[in-house]
Amino acid sequence: MLAVPAEFADVLLQVDVDVDLNPVTDVVGSAVGSFLTTLVVGAILVAVAPAFLEDRMAAVVDDPVGSFVYGFLVLIFAVLAIIVLFFTFIGIPLALGLGLLVYLVWAVGATVAFLAIAERLVDREGDDWLKPLVVAAALNGGLVLTGVGGILAFCIGAAGFGAVLEDRL
Repeated sequence: MLAVPAEFADVLLQVDVDVDLNPVTDVVGSAVGSFLTTLVVGAILVAVAPAFLEDRMAAVVDDPVGSFVYGFLVLIFAVLAIIVLFFTFIGIPLALGLGLLVYLVWAVGATVAFLAIAERLVDREGDDWLKPLVVAAALNGGLVLTGVGGILAFCIGAAGFGAVLEDRL
């Protein structure tokens, strides 16, 4: 039998692990982050590339299931590629870069999909994007806030992700 020295046991007993886990704070923080990400990315898309935004919104509305499947499969392969790259020393910077790129494209895709839904809920008069932007951000944040709605928000994001990438890959 393995004997543990008394000094080692004393050190282990003195270790105080004080981890503050508050699931409510985590969920609220995620909801606020989702709201702000959708609002900011949407505002940037409206200002920089409104034609691209409208085209991708139409793609999500025209084929939501195909966009979801494509986006989900590309996400799975991207996550696997990031994991494989992390196993090599030289691949770590590539994995970090790929992860950042996937996150940014995901943010654009989720924003596109939520704006497509919001545009159906509220009328956009001409070039006025304020109402659809706020409604899209509220939808994303509200779904994430419910916890279970986060799964639906993920599916909507995957559809937008697939719509953004379907012409690019």
